[in-house]
Amino acid sequence: MSAALDVRGLTTRFATRTGHVTAVNNVSFSVEPGRILGLVGESGSGKSVTGFSVLGLIDAPGEIAGGQVLIEGEDMRALTPEAQRRMRGRRVAMVFQDPMMTLNPVLRVGDQMAMAVRVHERVSKSAALARAREALEIVGIPAPAERLKAYPHQLSGGMRQRVAIAIALLHRPSVIIADEPTTALDVSIQGQILAEVRRLADETGTAIVWVSHDLAVVSSLADDICVMYAGRIVESGPAAEVIAAPRHPYTQGLIQSVPSLHEPGRKLPQIPGSTPQLSRLPTGCPFRPRCPRATEVCASDPPDLGTGGRRVLCHHPLETP
Repeated sequence: MSAALDVRGLTTRFATRTGHVTAVNNVSFSVEPGRILGLVGESGSGKSVTGFSVLGLIDAPGEIAGGQVLIEGEDMRALTPEAQRRMRGRRVAMVFQDPMMTLNPVLRVGDQMAMAVRVHERVSKSAALARAREALEIVGIPAPAERLKAYPHQLSGGMRQRVAIAIALLHRPSVIIADEPTTALDVSIQGQILAEVRRLADETGTAIVWVSHDLAVVSSLADDICVMYAGRIVESGPAAEVIAAPRHPYTQGLIQSVPSLHEPGRKLPQIPGSTPQLSRLPTGCPFRPRCPRATEVCASDPPDLGTGGRRVLCHHPLETP
């Protein structure tokens, strides 16, 4: 099966007073139709910038310095700005962490959704509203006809996020990038939305990239995982395998710090130190100053080990059982 999204060597950098800072460093991954890829890492790891780069939503002082972003085989970066705009929404869409980045507070939900349909297709407003009502039904919103008449402030946070997901689904895109869309929600609402997203991927065949700092959420949702650190993917593979037997020390540290894996009242293990500034990365492996397995050889660039779907960027990977 060919990939719905194939990212190859994506590199994004930002101009600063001290020179260029690389926020996404030679990142590659692919997602097949109907599968969910979890892109996970601490704040500042580059995962959100990766999502924005896939859609070409990087403005000055940032720039996409290299790589390809193939949507069903078509390189989005080779298109004109106008062609990219037409592709966004129709074939690749994004769900933001804050639904109010998607929703206009002074327009009714139905008017906004109908407008999103008519930007890309020549249909009547009634047909666009029918499409909007269908999208709200897909994401599990009760009484969708009534919700179309509401303003965003009249909906709960979880309901607004469902509307944002519904807007992303309006044109049945091949790929959806979801940038931590459940972070600010209650756990019960978060669980409902995760279940809906899993069902959507299974039933519609949409490929989803789920960006998150929460490894517990990603492990319960994703088919595959890419772990990012300092702009690089340091480990990738099937979610079940990565969680059960991490090979990179950073991945192991993330897993060990998940509260649900430990007895209540016990102190959680933690990764020492903090994520490095991208403008002051150490030589070689960027995780070296925090890594318990680091040696002198780690001052050189780590090798890309593994074959097929399981890879790790490390001089001293953990052994698999």
